Amino acid sequence: MISDITKGQLATLTFTGRPLVICDVDEVIVHFTRDFENYISDHGLWLDTSSFALNGNIRHADGGTPAADEMVAKLISDFFEHRTRHMETIDGAIDSLLHIGEVADVVLLTNLPHTSGDHRRENLAGHGLSFPVVTNSGPKGPAINHLVSQTGKPAVFIDDSPAFISSAYQHAPDVHLVHFLHDERFSRHIEPFDYVSLRTANWSEAKPHILGLISNS
Repeated sequence: MISDITKGQLATLTFTGRPLVICDVDEVIVHFTRDFENYISDHGLWLDTSSFALNGNIRHADGGTPAADEMVAKLISDFFEHRTRHMETIDGAIDSLLHIGEVADVVLLTNLPHTSGDHRRENLAGHGLSFPVVTNSGPKGPAINHLVSQTGKPAVFIDDSPAFISSAYQHAPDVHLVHFLHDERFSRHIEPFDYVSLRTANWSEAKPHILGLISNS
């Protein structure tokens, strides 16, 4: 369930024996939705936020019909290829993760095309984050389970995707889960999970909670 490329990246990681914080990137550290909306507008499209999805919600400005799934897949792939190096950070993300990194090992687990992984690393390094970046495809739970099994330490996972939060709970139920929903247009469609440690929209709330989980574990 873990791709060979992801396995290879996981195999290079080393740990210090401190707690582990696994963090998503898009819509948690950097703005994806805002930048993607700007990107598709250049192609005569707009994003309908009436539900939590991209397929079916990317619409043609002329007539409002949904873009075909194949077109959406290409738009996303092209976006990551051309824009990843230029993505801007969410308020508080960098300072919060640097602070957390003083007391924990931090791994950035991100679902984007593996071919854009180095662009992501370059972008994050330019913002001051030098934590290891692991590119993933499909559910994140298996990779999270692998990371936790390697450290044996208390762990926290932060992500915006309800599917990835659920996958983490399924495969690594002892990991503390932080559901980070920065964009209210989408968060309003997502019912709270009773197994999540924190549901939040900002780092000013997420950082002290994460530090508390680490210190109390």
